[in-house]
Amino acid sequence: MVAVSGGGNDGKSYGRRTTGGTKDKTEKSKLDHLNRQRQNLVDVISRAITSTYSFVSQNDLALLPTQTLILESLLSSSSHSLNKLLSLLPKPTDPLSLLPSPPPPLPLQPQCWFHRFLSSASSCDSQWFHAFHMSKLSFTHLLNLLSVSLSSAIPKISPDYTLAAALFRLAHGANYKALARRFGIDSEEVCRAFYVVCKAVNENLGHLFEFRTDLERIVVGFGWSSFPNCVGVLGLVRFGIDGELLGNHGSLMVQALVDSEGRFLDVSAGWPSTMKPETILHQSKLYLGVEESRELLHGPPYELSDGHLIPQYVLGESCFPLLPWLLTPYNRLNEEDSFSSAERAFNSAHNDAMGLVGTAFGRLRARWQLLSKQWKQDCLETLPFVIVAGCLLHNFLIKCREPVPVDDMNYLKEEDLPVFDGMADETAQRTREALASHLSRVSLKR
Repeated sequence: MVAVSGGGNDGKSYGRRTTGGTKDKTEKSKLDHLNRQRQNLVDVISRAITSTYSFVSQNDLALLPTQTLILESLLSSSSHSLNKLLSLLPKPTDPLSLLPSPPPPLPLQPQCWFHRFLSSASSCDSQWFHAFHMSKLSFTHLLNLLSVSLSSAIPKISPDYTLAAALFRLAHGANYKALARRFGIDSEEVCRAFYVVCKAVNENLGHLFEFRTDLERIVVGFGWSSFPNCVGVLGLVRFGIDGELLGNHGSLMVQALVDSEGRFLDVSAGWPSTMKPETILHQSKLYLGVEESRELLHGPPYELSDGHLIPQYVLGESCFPLLPWLLTPYNRLNEEDSFSSAERAFNSAHNDAMGLVGTAFGRLRARWQLLSKQWKQDCLETLPFVIVAGCLLHNFLIKCREPVPVDDMNYLKEEDLPVFDGMADETAQRTREALASHLSRVSLKR
């Protein structure tokens, strides 16, 4: 009886273990099924990414550069996310549930994209515009101007590859890995090639800042705005910088003088946004050339119909001081004070003319989209150098009569720049008053 009783207890105990084991097996089966579903999903995503990589690599000449860059960025992000997902999934318990391998990087073609581009696009200018934002003729002309400098700086890379890689980066903001893939140059060399081109542009095309060489053309160009003897409009523009080095929302400031056709006449880049506008002006070569060396703006005055003599001058934003050669708009510290009709006429014409600065920088950033991006603070030393190169290339393409970019970017005036609150020069006040009366008379005749 004891033995039977003992056997009965063992049976009950065994039965409980059997019930628990069945439940564990059921849960394990559900978990395995769920893992297989997840793994199947990952497998589908992986094959889709790999297929898309293959499509992009085989059709890169048919797709627009902007399309391939966007697709490559999305694919890279998807691959990264997929790899993170793979790391979170449980390891497979049997060979049939092995997880797929992550997709390979975008494969290199036997011949790089630019080699194939040169072969296929020889008679299609639209492809040159899409790739480099200029025609083949302008590219060839630019290559002829820079070829000696590029060859001596990077002898082991063909100058046309060096120039094309740099222009592609400027035009599309492409990173160095994307450039290396397209031009068959490793990332370090393509980075060096970019700055070599910027240096060559600055050294060989500096004459395209024509403020010192072509004032007569510049003065004539401002006739449309009824600003006689005007030699340009001067403004400040910000280029955003990531990080806290320049404070919250820090930026680099660029002071630029622009003519009536949107050409850059003088560019001073690399000033921290913590500096006051008048300080930037006083330290620029433009100011030194007018105020100290006296080599600029010494041309003959213009006589208005009322007999007033108007010297050569520049129109400037209200953040600058009013000087005999730098005319800023009328400002009223007390909002209750009203402007006279002549002052309103001057401010209206002045505001229209200042829009030339915005238009020039809008087109600059539209054509060279690298300059519309937020830059990292470790690029503080190189960004001014790149901006000046972009401005010179902008002038070069105007000279080549290249069309304005279709996606012309609207420029937002720097509204947060402080209005200069120092003393106004009396001679400058008299010149501005004479011009205001002149503009008022002109507006009445229209």
